[in-house]
Amino acid sequence: MLEISQLSVGYDGNEVLHDVSFSVPDGHNLCILGPNGCGKTTLLKAIVGILPSQGEIRLDGQDIRQMKRRDIAARIAVMSQISGIYFSYSVWETVMLGRYQQMKRGLLTTPSAADKEYVEHCLEATGLIDLRNRQIDTLSGGQLQRVFLARTLAQQPQIILLDEPTNHLDLKHQVELIDYLRNWSSEDGHTVIGVLHDLNLALRLSNDLLFLRGGLVVGSGSAQEFLSAAFLEKVYDMDVAGFMKTSLQQWEEIKP
Repeated sequence: MLEISQLSVGYDGNEVLHDVSFSVPDGHNLCILGPNGCGKTTLLKAIVGILPSQGEIRLDGQDIRQMKRRDIAARIAVMSQISGIYFSYSVWETVMLGRYQQMKRGLLTTPSAADKEYVEHCLEATGLIDLRNRQIDTLSGGQLQRVFLARTLAQQPQIILLDEPTNHLDLKHQVELIDYLRNWSSEDGHTVIGVLHDLNLALRLSNDLLFLRGGLVVGSGSAQEFLSAAFLEKVYDMDVAGFMKTSLQQWEEIKP
């Protein structure tokens, strides 16, 4: 179980997150939503210890700040937004990088037959077998996102943290990615914590939602508690009801 208690994070004297508390039991997923700049990505970075913070972060009862970085990486994997590619590894080599977190000597370890077999499993699970020898700087954004998913899975983590994982994916592959992660989390008590902007995809991944605004938790619980126009208008500062009405009218206009 991941437990966050009274977590606060700041940059250069400015508080970005204030008094954030929540917990995610093993085998459950959580989607973090809110407007740009509300602290969603900062929260993920704090969870893995990249950013200094106040409060408590516990993984299975253990203070994560007392854990070695290597031990954290073996249990929590992060799949971030694609920003740029500055190396030219093959797809297979890139996915293999995820295995080193599970090896005793890290990058100094020669991958075993079992490690190679698991990489093949991750390539197959993400539909990348035919691209295994391609250089990743020749791939499309959607293909690259699947490579990073495969690398994340190769770590065999207990928890996956996702930061806008559907960037660069078309609608079909967005749904496939979210469905794969939902199914993955249902096996062996895995957990997915995802930062998403698309509410439809968030609900597809999890019924448990955490809403942030201005660094504060403004809502936490099941989707049924918060999916109202009034609440979403409060979070996103927009006329949600009017937007939905306009969208429905547009759909009606293009119906055959």
